[in-house]
Amino acid sequence: MRGSDQNALGMAGAAASSIAVGSTVAASGVLLDYPVLGGQALRYLLGGLLLAMLFGRRLPPVPRTHLFRLALLGATGMAGFNVLLIAALGRAGPGAVGAIIGAVPVVLALAGPLLRRRLPAPRVLLAAVLVSAGAAIVQWAGGASILGIVLAIGAMLCEVAFSLLALSLLPDLGAAGVATFASLTAAGMLALVAVTADGTAAFRMPTRGELLAIVYLAVVVTAAAFVLWYSSLMRIPVELAGLFAGLIPVSALLTSAAVGATGIDAVQLGGVLVTGAGVALGALHGGRVTQEVRE
Repeated sequence: MRGSDQNALGMAGAAASSIAVGSTVAASGVLLDYPVLGGQALRYLLGGLLLAMLFGRRLPPVPRTHLFRLALLGATGMAGFNVLLIAALGRAGPGAVGAIIGAVPVVLALAGPLLRRRLPAPRVLLAAVLVSAGAAIVQWAGGASILGIVLAIGAMLCEVAFSLLALSLLPDLGAAGVATFASLTAAGMLALVAVTADGTAAFRMPTRGELLAIVYLAVVVTAAAFVLWYSSLMRIPVELAGLFAGLIPVSALLTSAAVGATGIDAVQLGGVLVTGAGVALGALHGGRVTQEVRE
């Protein structure tokens, strides 16, 4: 497959993954009364088991040298992100938390090249700033305590780890392998935290609506979106893929509007346009960045 085709597939996968994650806002709303940690543990467990069934014997064995990094990925990029996000939302408005997590594209635009001992591409960095600024405009809706800000920054760093820690695992395990093994690892960690915090109440029998929401999160995000994202990281540089993370709040806003849960005001529409401009700028320069990395 030509480099341009790989680049296009990588960007399409990253965009589809981010849109899928953002679309889960309706499903998450159904789970407001379900124990959060227990629900997340079930979601990762079901998603990991689904991937294991789908890919079966095609999943490679995990080398011992990868066990620690895989556990670290599950502990930070998946379990840690959810725990810190929940804690942050208890001490800050969702808009403020979302705006801080929206800085992920900028962090990846800096960290990705530096890990390869290169300077960040100016256009990609500018695109990342635009994407993050647009995401902040879309989501901003209030203040936060100092602790809330610290917890939100921690969640943002865990989200960065979700991509960066996977880079060294993907060549040996592939996208499906990383998504499967890390999801199952995260499920075990979250289950332990859930039982410690809530006891047997962490896993009460869900209602029909709650069960459907958990299954949706397991299938759409934990299985499909994770594989799409990690497949993209095998095709395009992480800093380029990171730009598409800015589509998550845009997708969440549009999905909420579509189901009648919220409206869209002029400021949010402006944020959507700024995000779109950033993604477009990065995509136009993406082929050159990918070629430089391959060289």
